[in-house]
Amino acid sequence: MSRSWERMVTKNSKQINKRRKKEGKKGFSPNAPQVDRFKGRNYVIPILLVMLIVLYVTLAQPWSDNFLQDKTMFWVTIGCYVVLAVFYYLRRPYLSVTRDTLETRKFTGYKTLRPTEIRKIVIQPGYVIVESVKGANWVFSRLMNRYPVSQMEARLKTFAELNHIDWEVKAK
Repeated sequence: MSRSWERMVTKNSKQINKRRKKEGKKGFSPNAPQVDRFKGRNYVIPILLVMLIVLYVTLAQPWSDNFLQDKTMFWVTIGCYVVLAVFYYLRRPYLSVTRDTLETRKFTGYKTLRPTEIRKIVIQPGYVIVESVKGANWVFSRLMNRYPVSQMEARLKTFAELNHIDWEVKAK
């Protein structure tokens, strides 16, 4: 089935599902795309923020008598840094693989790569690197973000074979 035909089928099935949902019936999804999502855990930035908080508190010394700042504003700032660290810890990075796209979330927003935009996929021990034709490479690391690299490797291999993308395995 061609990709344009698949897009038409998914568009029509979405419309039918919407109509069936309004009627109170169960929707159906015959060709729902299989999405494999590999989640990591961001712990580097929260640790750096906590270390920055500790440095800030030890340098400012709010317990001393010659503390010349407003104590309320100081502790509000500390609280904001703690909230930011918790936010980054709970916001899990991911790689989502469908039949014809790769998707992830970067600092600037959600990014999607199609097979024509991928030069090759490189596998190294503990790393998965997706080299794009234009723009920066996507690096998924076991050390930095706790990604399940072995599971990602198996799924990306089938993705590369299906879409005729170069596949490279490097050993250190």
